[in-house]
Amino acid sequence: MSRMDPVRTDPSGWIGRTEDREGRLTTELAGMLGAATSHKLSVRHSLRDGDPVPHLWHWAAFPEFVPLSDLGRDGHPALGSFLPPLGLERRMWAGGQLQFAGRLRIGEPLHRRSEIVSIAEKAGATGPMVFVSVTHVTTGADGGRIEERQDIVYLDIPDQFTPPKKIPVPGAPIFDETVPVNEARLFRYSAATFNAHRIHYDLTYTREVEKYPALIVHGPMQATMLIEAAQRHTGATPKSFNFRGVHPMFHDEDVRLVGTTDPASTGMDLCTATPSGHLGMQARVEWA
Repeated sequence: MSRMDPVRTDPSGWIGRTEDREGRLTTELAGMLGAATSHKLSVRHSLRDGDPVPHLWHWAAFPEFVPLSDLGRDGHPALGSFLPPLGLERRMWAGGQLQFAGRLRIGEPLHRRSEIVSIAEKAGATGPMVFVSVTHVTTGADGGRIEERQDIVYLDIPDQFTPPKKIPVPGAPIFDETVPVNEARLFRYSAATFNAHRIHYDLTYTREVEKYPALIVHGPMQATMLIEAAQRHTGATPKSFNFRGVHPMFHDEDVRLVGTTDPASTGMDLCTATPSGHLGMQARVEWA
């Protein structure tokens, strides 16, 4: 039996599954996120009860309190409860789409309803891939609402790391900022989001098991720093935000935050990039 057999057998059995969660972004948790994502140019947010939740910080409001005995080898919660076990060992957040209405508030009760809406098997350059798309609707007691689609990719762990094709950074950026990255920043973001995925903090596991050359910079952290930079440079309020990872970013290189579209337009194209000039994440923000 191949590793892909569970997908071919009955992927549709997981489509339509739902999950409801209650959460809250406390002042303490917001402070941890601010310390993990901040740099010399970033805005210092007011983080008292009732203040607006900075965009994308809601991702930390619903930690999964899974016992250590229920974690997989990679540090993720074991599959088979809400997300399906599909016979592929590597699982990563590939990208997402978000729409914002109103604002969530620090300290208020939050509700999130999640649903698996699609499972698609594809052939990748290095082997089989399965994309699982999950929608999340997060609402706050004060009326804020975020509608989100999260794309999760399942992959096999290769015998050696084969990097994706490198995409160069677009020319003529409106801003190009460099954020220092090291093990401490990755650890802090993992702690604030209660993320035990070992590729973000366990270098021996990352190199010997998953075959990456260095620790992986969290995709959600890159997205959070990008949307903050775009807001800071325009003073505009995001209406929607889309992002997708195109190349792993590693902890032994700093991360560039780049904006490339006229801020007077309806939106801005964004990306993270390495100092040497290739993309890590592509994103687009549209203004209200």
